Amino acid sequence: MLMTMNIIFGELLMNLETMSIKEIWEQVEQVLRTDQEPYKHLNAIYGLHLDEDVYQLHFNNGEINFYEGIVENAQCTLRMSEKNFKKFLKGDLNHAMAFMSGQLKVDGDIRLALSLEKILRKYNLF
Repeated sequence: MLMTMNIIFGELLMNLETMSIKEIWEQVEQVLRTDQEPYKHLNAIYGLHLDEDVYQLHFNNGEINFYEGIVENAQCTLRMSEKNFKKFLKGDLNHAMAFMSGQLKVDGDIRLALSLEKILRKYNLF
């Protein structure tokens, strides 16, 4: 299963620069749905403000859904450019430095932001 996830994400990394955010999250959702264990107890709504576009990522007891626009109030909102978001997914963005320099802004529960990073790392997405 891990090999399959790495192959899927390997294909994603090759095309990441040309993919839309929606296409990227469709791929990431596919990978995350292969194993719900890391987020099976997470109940959180994340907001993603990337340049002028707004997205939400909902985790609910092992279910994950991605939405364009605002569906519900987010408990944690990440604000960054689309370019930096792609760097974030590839592991080319130092999260601490981005936060301190203002390239990454977090509104709401910062612990949820750290949880999201920890969850994504379990899938070898970075």
